[in-house]
Amino acid sequence: MITKLPSKPSARRRQRLAPTQTNQWRSLDWYSRKLSPSAQACIPLALIIVLIWGYEAFAQAAPTLADVAKTTETLKVGLDTMWVLVAGMLVFFMNAGFCMLETGFCRQKNAVNVLSKNLIVFALSTIAFWAIGFGLMFSTTGGGFIGGGGGFFLAGADNSPATGDAYQGIFSALNWAGVPLLAKFFFQLVFAGTAATIVSGAVAERIKFMSFLIFSFLLVGIAYPITGHWIWGGGWLQTLGFWDFAGTTVVHSVGGWAALMGAAILGPRLGKYGADGHSNALPAHNMSIATLGTLILWLGWFGFNPGSTMAVGDGSLISHIAITTNTAGAFGGLAATITAWLYLGKPDLSMIINGILAGLVSVTAACAFVTVPAAAVIGTIGGVLVVFAVGFFDKIKVDDPVGATSVHLVCGVWGTLAVGLFAVGPSDVAGALYSAGPKAGLFLGGGIEQLWHQFVGVMTVGGFTVLVSTIFWFILKSTLGIRVTEEEEFIGLDIGEHGMEAYAGFVKDSTSSNSDLSGGMGNPGVASQNY
Repeated sequence: MITKLPSKPSARRRQRLAPTQTNQWRSLDWYSRKLSPSAQACIPLALIIVLIWGYEAFAQAAPTLADVAKTTETLKVGLDTMWVLVAGMLVFFMNAGFCMLETGFCRQKNAVNVLSKNLIVFALSTIAFWAIGFGLMFSTTGGGFIGGGGGFFLAGADNSPATGDAYQGIFSALNWAGVPLLAKFFFQLVFAGTAATIVSGAVAERIKFMSFLIFSFLLVGIAYPITGHWIWGGGWLQTLGFWDFAGTTVVHSVGGWAALMGAAILGPRLGKYGADGHSNALPAHNMSIATLGTLILWLGWFGFNPGSTMAVGDGSLISHIAITTNTAGAFGGLAATITAWLYLGKPDLSMIINGILAGLVSVTAACAFVTVPAAAVIGTIGGVLVVFAVGFFDKIKVDDPVGATSVHLVCGVWGTLAVGLFAVGPSDVAGALYSAGPKAGLFLGGGIEQLWHQFVGVMTVGGFTVLVSTIFWFILKSTLGIRVTEEEEFIGLDIGEHGMEAYAGFVKDSTSSNSDLSGGMGNPGVASQNY
């Protein structure tokens, strides 16, 4: 007889079994047979972890108001620091704009030289400002004239990002900015580098490379920080009531004055003026990259002006400054286009470029203190001024290949005075543009007081920069010399100074050589003096 072994009941049958019969299939024997040893160990371990976490979460104390305040302050410092660094990077990127603009406006035989100057000048500015300039500009004031608290190589007491009365250090002029010291330094550094770059365009195509490097170091290390201390470092102009929000005077006018003296002392390029004194055109070799450079500069200005808040706040001030900046640039470009069209007969692209830059420079001092319509007026006047300024400097035989003096000096002076004309005035009323800043301008019922303060600043900064930069230029002229030889200038500084060409293998422009030759023959001795 065959005996059947008991078999595992089917699922349907198990449903009909008694509870005692079903439990035998849910025993520990099933647990051990169905799960691996590692899985068996993980299940109780996971249960223990969940229980402990639950207990810790229940036992943890609720955050106090002090904890919340500390976390909020930390986040604010981090956000402000990120904003300052990003804005500084936009200003740094303006070096690329200056490279393209100045190279495009000059002749192709000098392209390498112009690029080299614009590239190396920021490296020199970094060293000069780190070693000397930042300390002279922002350390504890010495009688309102120069920083006398040390701070060279960023050494000295400082507890940034503490602000106001909580700040303890030697850079008290920046105690309003709640960001770390290195963020403050970086943002101010890119401004200093811009001032030196302005000079590069005005002295292009005939200056010795070494002399330009030394002058740039002296400008950023000594001249720029002294006048900057007067205005932004707690100096006497700041105490007087002079205001320059983002550097129309501190950066642009200083660079423009230094550029003017350099161009005048160097003398004009060979071929620029004929024997009878008439001006010859020395055409730009690449207007495409000059236009690209202008667009880069326009973009960089959104770091230059809004970044000068050095704080995000609720975003309203940054937004206002961005719009006044852009409006002035747009109206400046349009005004220069129309003016050049009427005055010169054609809508000259170089004037459109300089008009945009003129509008941006003009509003830089006032961008936080004026309304948007006022910014449009400021930019428009700047765009008109730059067209006539280019012609004026040409008539007095100050040869500026890129129009740096017209844009940065003339419009820098105009923009500084514009604060005294269009500033809305401080107010503590909710929604007011600013609570601390320049008094109401002449056109807004504030009288002449603020305009007078702006005028004093323009004259004193201009006089000091002209004096110091002239001393620097003449010392260099009498020692190393500041101008290349006639032969080097005729061949081009790319070959004479650097031994290379920007466009090797391309067809050369023959018109520039003929112009140089005729100008040199018709105006003997221009470059043969003891430079």
